[in-house]
Amino acid sequence: MNVFQERGITHLDLHGERHFDVPMIVLDFAFQYQKELPLIVICGNSNQMINIVTSELQKNSFVYSSPRFGIIRIEGL
Repeated sequence: MNVFQERGITHLDLHGERHFDVPMIVLDFAFQYQKELPLIVICGNSNQMINIVTSELQKNSFVYSSPRFGIIRIEGL
């Protein structure tokens, strides 16, 4: 799990993570850094990874947007 700060926003880069592990990684990241909203999740070009992340966010009623393909912005929990 690669977490870093860029322009004052905390990012999670999912490159190299197994699809099986992603739901728990995303939830852990969101709850651990919830005081630093908004958060960015970098999914890359994988439609499957994007679907896994957005599905997990929807299941947990998170507010999110997709400013561009492969990037998910968590705006509220």
